[in-house]
Amino acid sequence: MRRNLLTLIAVAALAVTSLFTAPARAAGPQPAPLAAPVELTVGYQKVGHLAPMIMIADKLKSLGVDLKLVEFARYADARTALLAGSLDVASVGPADLAISLAQGSTDVVGIMGVGGSPKYVIGRSGVKLDTWTDLKGKKIAIAPGSAVWFQFAATLVEKGVPYTSFEAVNIQGGGANFDQALKKGEVDGIVTWEPFESIPVMEGYGFFAKNLEYGSSKAVGAELGMIMASKSAATKKRDAVERFVWAYLDAQDQLAKSPEKFAEAYAKLSGMQPDIAAQASKIITLGEVISPDQIKRQAKAFADLGVIQKDVSGQVDAAWDGSFVSKALGK
Repeated sequence: MRRNLLTLIAVAALAVTSLFTAPARAAGPQPAPLAAPVELTVGYQKVGHLAPMIMIADKLKSLGVDLKLVEFARYADARTALLAGSLDVASVGPADLAISLAQGSTDVVGIMGVGGSPKYVIGRSGVKLDTWTDLKGKKIAIAPGSAVWFQFAATLVEKGVPYTSFEAVNIQGGGANFDQALKKGEVDGIVTWEPFESIPVMEGYGFFAKNLEYGSSKAVGAELGMIMASKSAATKKRDAVERFVWAYLDAQDQLAKSPEKFAEAYAKLSGMQPDIAAQASKIITLGEVISPDQIKRQAKAFADLGVIQKDVSGQVDAAWDGSFVSKALGK
């Protein structure tokens, strides 16, 4: 089973370069330490593309930033905590800036993307999912409003697949709940995230439906997530946020240059077995995939579909601050 999984992941890795190119960029000179320590509370998830998160605490400490990491199972939960003022910075979904703006929140600012990869529906072993039309009549587990759901829904629109052609089964909680539903035969397929995509394949009760790739839609794209800050932190703790972005990009660049280091960090963060992490990391491109223009397309597309309350594409530029990345790169 493991050999089959590694082979499938290797095939996926070959496809990733045709979807997008977003190499990590080297950080500029290290900034000077702050005159007085500042605490920065950052929400994150245990997913491979956020592996740099576990490498930066000591570096930030030397720069006068006390990093407090808070784990969240879902992007949506981290977004809620950020909007509530419980976090200074958070890793959230690619659509979460548009969602926040549509909800009337103006106290958020997008800073940068973190990486991208192809995304596949995970089918239950024995279920036929060779084409998009094979979704008809199937039970597909989704996390409504999640980053992967936005990617999936946008792809269905572009493929002309009616959302009503299959039965969408809402799953609450973390990714393990999706795997359990698939394993028990309660659903025919799942739309989830790593490492919960690989686990069913590894254990033999699921497979990558390679013809059902949903990470490259025009409206959403292949971005796996983004870093967002509260405007309060972006102003009152700006120096600390700048150092966080610098440290993150520096760690990201190290991992992008070393597949071995990336695999090791991926395994440490996600709990995935090292040999599986070594292959799974190959399908992820670390670096910024998302852009303000991409977020605008998301905002318009999902407003047109009635997924978010209104079209906020005109507000995106004012809620995006690329200067953090520019400064970290020494520009």
